[in-house]
Amino acid sequence: MLKARLAAQAPAVEEAVATLEEDAGSKSRQFALSDALAVAGLAGDRYLRAAARNLLDEIDRRRPPPAASHPGGAANAAVLKVWFGTDRQQSGDRHPARQFGSQRAPLSYGYCEVSVPRGPRDPDSPALLRLEVREDPSHHVRLLQTELAGHDNFFTALAAQIAAAPESSALLFVHGYKVSFEDAARRSAQLAYELGFRGAPLFYSWPAQGKPAGYPADEASAEWSQANLQRFLLDFLESSQVERIYLIGHGLGGRALAGACAALLRARPELAARLHQILLAAPDIDAGLFQRELAPAFAASARPLTLYASSADAALAAGHKAHAAARAGDAGPGLLVLPGVETIDASGADTGFLGHAAAVPAPVLSDMQELIGQDRGAAQRQGLRPAQQAGGRYWIMAAEGV
Repeated sequence: MLKARLAAQAPAVEEAVATLEEDAGSKSRQFALSDALAVAGLAGDRYLRAAARNLLDEIDRRRPPPAASHPGGAANAAVLKVWFGTDRQQSGDRHPARQFGSQRAPLSYGYCEVSVPRGPRDPDSPALLRLEVREDPSHHVRLLQTELAGHDNFFTALAAQIAAAPESSALLFVHGYKVSFEDAARRSAQLAYELGFRGAPLFYSWPAQGKPAGYPADEASAEWSQANLQRFLLDFLESSQVERIYLIGHGLGGRALAGACAALLRARPELAARLHQILLAAPDIDAGLFQRELAPAFAASARPLTLYASSADAALAAGHKAHAAARAGDAGPGLLVLPGVETIDASGADTGFLGHAAAVPAPVLSDMQELIGQDRGAAQRQGLRPAQQAGGRYWIMAAEGV
């Protein structure tokens, strides 16, 4: 009777139940089956659909990958290991996409395995409109697995990977407003893959709500996370011999990143040279505060700081609604041009790509490849046109398709 109620939710569920019953040696599969049967016996239709979905997720997660063209990747997708730190609360859900929620918690550490298509991809993952819908690895960036590690084991393993990598470098991404843990993992992996990054990719995920109405809570959480992010960076630098860290922060993530880096530079100036490049994409930071406190801190430490400003960033628009003051990521009349900061007006490109799994716009990707891959300053990069305003020189990024 219970199996019949589950199977009625979708044709694939009956097959999933049979498959799980046959795999008596897998504890996770048996837990998934027993959980689903318990829900079928006690809960209403809404929870029944969730139980059926969890069964299909368990089958999908354990399904062997297609034939690989090289170890660790399917013929049409590459699988990347992306390291993470997060101060999100663990949800108790075993599925990797739902393992962390939006509540605050002490720091957790681990790594994700993310599948990135080798060719053109669809801009968005499929919505869960039907239980049968599944992401296609040839078109979608997919979070395959999330594994947790203790503090010491995490930094030891990360240091070992960096020591064995072609380059002693790391790429750390800090997401912005309304981004989930899953999307942060996917974006970090896609950035590393499309940039051809040869070091270790990492991301830091603070407890964003994952919904448009969550801006006030997200702003408070981003500021709360700044001290944890600073601690994560310091532990990473002290536990490894990494020579160069490239740091990218978007929107409210740019606020947390800029504050954490400025505080770290004040407390430990001898570590400054290893913070090789800091990129702030449409940072949701009070423009006056950035000009008075943050920019001078970076200039004093001689740390290269790139500011991608935009008049069309969707996440930054939420900051405008909440604050009367201009934001550091603004383009147009409020564009910030300051000593020690290379300002790029990227209004012609989509800086919002950092918040979801759409393809990286060609002008942004090309510029980041030159900046990160070749260590070229703005004056040396091909897709930028110099311009002048009262504060000095800045650069304009060519619009996509131009």
